[in-house]
Amino acid sequence: MNQQIVDNVRAWTAVQARDRSFDGKFVTGVLSTGIYCRPSCAARHPKRENVRFFATAEQAEAAGLRACLRCLPNDVARDEAAVKTIIDAIRMAESAPSLAELGERTSYSPTHLQRIFKRETGLSPAAYARAVRRERVKDALDGGASVTEAIYDAGYGSASRFYEEQKKGRKMGMKPGVWKNGGAGVTVHWAIVETSLGAMMVAATDKGICCLSFNEGEEELRDRFPKADLRAGGDAFAKLLAQVVAQVETPGRPHNIPIDVQGTAFQEAVWQELRKIPEGETRSYADIAIAIGKPKAVRAVGSANGANHVAVLIPCHRVVRSDGTMGGYAYGLEIKTRLLEKEAK
Repeated sequence: MNQQIVDNVRAWTAVQARDRSFDGKFVTGVLSTGIYCRPSCAARHPKRENVRFFATAEQAEAAGLRACLRCLPNDVARDEAAVKTIIDAIRMAESAPSLAELGERTSYSPTHLQRIFKRETGLSPAAYARAVRRERVKDALDGGASVTEAIYDAGYGSASRFYEEQKKGRKMGMKPGVWKNGGAGVTVHWAIVETSLGAMMVAATDKGICCLSFNEGEEELRDRFPKADLRAGGDAFAKLLAQVVAQVETPGRPHNIPIDVQGTAFQEAVWQELRKIPEGETRSYADIAIAIGKPKAVRAVGSANGANHVAVLIPCHRVVRSDGTMGGYAYGLEIKTRLLEKEAK
């Protein structure tokens, strides 16, 4: 980012929110103290008239400022490189490397390494490694491997280790055998309800919402779960449905609506980042790519957005193009616009 295109209004908003997704995109120069900081610096906010924004640390230093000793803005590039090293190491390894081993590779202490990795990806290295293993299981199942073959080929030392993770809530979504067989044996309750945004379809397994879409019906649901047992409504489902409708109609309220989705490790990292975007705000595809430690994967972020089948609860409508235009939306730009307008109120 060149200095001349730093958006001062957006930059100041990011500083006030201590938004980590802007770290590395610009630095905040505090003229009254002679230092420059990350946008997310935890120090007390300076007065706006004492602030000047710089695209790079080099520009700030050329203006006579020195790096903040609290947030260490010069370490942003080093942190990003460390995160990339960890991701590559996990993906290349047959079994997950330990935190100590990853620390040796990056010259970070295990504690600091864990903190920066989770900050950048939304996952701990161990959780990321589990997501990679689940991704390998899914790919192997989709390729025709047996469940046992898929589990061992993914790097699990035993089948019991895989199922132990599922019991502890580190779930893949549906069990691997069920995934391979198109949802066979899974009961999905569903309904279509009228909202201020139009007809909304909501479907859920016993673990949570597995589909939320607009202007779709049973045919589209069967395309997603061709062998599942689809059942209309139900008392328990009605309560969950009411929660979802309330969240769509009055966004911004805190909720703990359970979600049962599955994606690749990359998709899950994107979806977690989407859920961090505050109501009424937007991020660009590039912002999301940077936030998950994959700054060049802007198109892949767009694809992960499109692979999200739980609208609103995983708020892909809050992602726009870098120039501020709306971009695409699976259910039409009118619904996307109206969702953002609702959240901005």
